[in-house]
Amino acid sequence: MSSLPRRITLKELAAKLGVSTATVSNAFNRPDQLSPLLRERILNEAKQLGYRGPDAKARSLRTGRSRIIAVILAESLTYSLNDAVASELLSGIAEVLDAHGHTMLLLSGRKNASQVPGSSSIADGFIVYGLMPSLMLLDDLPLPNQRPLVAVDFSLEGYPAVHIDNEPAGYAIANHALKTSSRRPGIINLRLTKHPCNDRVAPDQELLPADRTITRSRLTGFHRALDEHGIDPASVPMWNIEENTHDVCAPVIASILDLPDDERPDLLLCMSDRIALTALTLAEQRGLRVPEDLRLTGFDGIAEGQYRSPRLTTMRQDSVEKGRVAARMILGLEPPRAQLLHTELVVGDSCP
Repeated sequence: MSSLPRRITLKELAAKLGVSTATVSNAFNRPDQLSPLLRERILNEAKQLGYRGPDAKARSLRTGRSRIIAVILAESLTYSLNDAVASELLSGIAEVLDAHGHTMLLLSGRKNASQVPGSSSIADGFIVYGLMPSLMLLDDLPLPNQRPLVAVDFSLEGYPAVHIDNEPAGYAIANHALKTSSRRPGIINLRLTKHPCNDRVAPDQELLPADRTITRSRLTGFHRALDEHGIDPASVPMWNIEENTHDVCAPVIASILDLPDDERPDLLLCMSDRIALTALTLAEQRGLRVPEDLRLTGFDGIAEGQYRSPRLTTMRQDSVEKGRVAARMILGLEPPRAQLLHTELVVGDSCP
């Protein structure tokens, strides 16, 4: 019975190519260290000889590093990959990790700690995106003095965090919208109530504090603008959406748009582009003209809102750059510190 052919070693491949073993290793793990031409030559030769790259398990044992970065998402993997903002963030993280020879491991914070794959234990660092449903999962991760951790879109004591300027952004877009007189403004929040609510928010309903959700800061900005325009924030009706998807948004928004003409808001300040786009679609189905009968603002600046007509007025955040910043910090390419990224008002047709 014939035996399998012996696998060529990294040292043998380097000798055949006339380069150092470090150069071959860089071709697989640190492509930014080589010219594209040299890396392509090494990879092509390796492929022909059946060399698949350095053994990751052996390297981890030898160096104590796996070159794996775990990204823990507050939502399910399915939701996160379909959500435009989350997928842009992941794209930014992947861009930096790819350039420096690291692998991204995706985990969902919706799982119990016991369900998290064992491979997470060898991750070199953790990027945590969005406030976890339970912080118990984070308690079971390696301690901060053992592995770096960066929080994104929420703050975790003792760790660096990446945020956008939610409160000033909320103020900027509400201030723009209110420059045109509004008789009946309304606000559609995103996961802002302490207890689940996919409906109108009652006056006595408790809201989550700013350290529990970024949308509370956006609401603070909305309220500041309302106050400056002589509108009592307490008089403005609010609705809450539990999940940033069309299917979950639609019933709530339908109930708003089906109100009698003298009760239906003529301006809706929405906490996300997905909410605003759902409102736009449902308004068109009902023959409501945007912006003549209803003005709409979103938040996030996703591509879909800028490609359709009427184009959405929104606050654009650079989610890709947010991912890049988090990845650079986790790899030690820049100091681990709190970072605040700025947003940009994009004036479209939905609220000129």
